[in-house]
Amino acid sequence: MTVRRGYVGNETLKIGELAEMANVTKRTVDYYTNLGLLKAERSASNYRYYSVGELERLRRIEGYKRENLSLEDIKEILKKDKEAASAIEAKGLQLKNKMDGLNEELQEFISLIEKDGKSELLLKKQISRESMALIQSLLVLLV
Repeated sequence: MTVRRGYVGNETLKIGELAEMANVTKRTVDYYTNLGLLKAERSASNYRYYSVGELERLRRIEGYKRENLSLEDIKEILKKDKEAASAIEAKGLQLKNKMDGLNEELQEFISLIEKDGKSELLLKKQISRESMALIQSLLVLLV
């Protein structure tokens, strides 16, 4: 097997290599590509190259076929999986941004407390025990 590097970090496979690794024919890979189930990139010399991720996708397709699903049903399943993955990725990014914002606020909060020893006493009076426990937990996570 010859794995070709496209650009940094992206390994690609020729159609024959992909077919061999998935234990299918090149014709099957070509058919799935034409149906839009697999995605290939063309080189300057018009060779088709598939990402290593397409190998896993091809194996999933073959698994669904063994379960007697039609290619149309498989295409719909793969589309829904992609949409779900995109939604999860977007939610993860949203949460990361919120956590980054909270981290910045917490750092400001810590610096305020460190500057003035009296503010800690005032905070203890104004903040509930649960909130103080949460702040302490966040501080532990940061350290």
